[in-house]
Amino acid sequence: MSIPSAAVAADAPPVPPSQGFAFRIVGAAAFAHLLNDLIQALLPSVYPMLKTQFSLSFGQIGGIALAYQVTASLLQPWIGLYTDKHPKPYLLPAGMTMTLAGIAMLSLAGSYPMLIVAACVVGIGSATFHPEASRVARMASGGRFGTAQSTFQVGGNTGSAIGPLLAAALVVPYGQPAIAWFMLVALLAIWVLMRITGWTLRHGQAQARSMARNQAAGLERSAVIRAMVVIAILMFAKFVYIAAFTNYFTFYLIERFGIGLRESQIYLFIFLAAVALGTFAGGPVGDRIGRKAVIWVSFLGVAPFALALPHASLFWTAVLAIAIGLVMSSAFAALVVYAQEAVPGRVGMVSGVMFGLMFGLGGLGAAGLGQLADTHGITWVYQVCSFLPLLGLATAFLPRTRPAGQKG
Repeated sequence: MSIPSAAVAADAPPVPPSQGFAFRIVGAAAFAHLLNDLIQALLPSVYPMLKTQFSLSFGQIGGIALAYQVTASLLQPWIGLYTDKHPKPYLLPAGMTMTLAGIAMLSLAGSYPMLIVAACVVGIGSATFHPEASRVARMASGGRFGTAQSTFQVGGNTGSAIGPLLAAALVVPYGQPAIAWFMLVALLAIWVLMRITGWTLRHGQAQARSMARNQAAGLERSAVIRAMVVIAILMFAKFVYIAAFTNYFTFYLIERFGIGLRESQIYLFIFLAAVALGTFAGGPVGDRIGRKAVIWVSFLGVAPFALALPHASLFWTAVLAIAIGLVMSSAFAALVVYAQEAVPGRVGMVSGVMFGLMFGLGGLGAAGLGQLADTHGITWVYQVCSFLPLLGLATAFLPRTRPAGQKG
């Protein structure tokens, strides 16, 4: 028995024709994603300052990170599942208001328990934002789901890169109270999200009904379970491998090639720029050649570069890192859209699961790789991680999500 798409009531108003790709709305969702993830990147950026100011142990810093990761990751699917059944257009600005409150608490916290509470509140805001904003991007896509999803994701990548720079410029020199400056970012995001909500109330639901009439019926329940297991394996391979770069690439370059911290950060920035470009490219390509094709290329195409990187010179390490960032990052938008097509009518829940997995696996991967690096060395970690893209062979077990005449 197939999982049915959402039925349109008999007395529903006529569905207008699709308005096409709403660039202004997709762009606004991407910009809001930039602002949201800029704020989320603030928290880990100020850990060293908080550790010194409150005399915290590394275990207590881990507790703050865990509080944030648990709320940001685990709540997302449940929020998405609820709003799939009970749409709440104003939840986007309401969630950003929670983030605003969390920033204020973080800037005023005078004890470790208050830091934990502030981290949880910021995490709740993030958990609310991602499934709902991803839903808006899909509604505004005009059927170009991959393009919309990749545009949305690039906004988040950009915000994650800018956040630490702003933290270094504003918070580190002036201390904890300067965190309050990021409330201005949250207020700007609330204004953008209110505008998006206005569009959703006027056009978004009609767009969603129009797409619902044309979407595939979805997969059999057993096929959905198989697809989600394979997606979890692919997400594990992608985000653990990416975590090896985002968290430890500078350490690897310093230990293996003896370069300085500043130079190593330049290499990291180049890698992150390649990730952003690859993320954007993956969506439009997936719209043209199909999701599974992009996933195949993303994982198996990157495998030779990944296997060669631990044995390369500094110059070729930089070249290979750029290739890895470009190719492997292209998979995320394709994976999100594939999952949305596998379970139609559950856009919020699926988006929440995918972004929750991204947060959770990235955090767990970073922690696990750190433990392995302490035991075996960072060079050994990169040698082992070079085999992770080969898990992309699991793509062979992904079922088709569309009729035979379409790319799936």
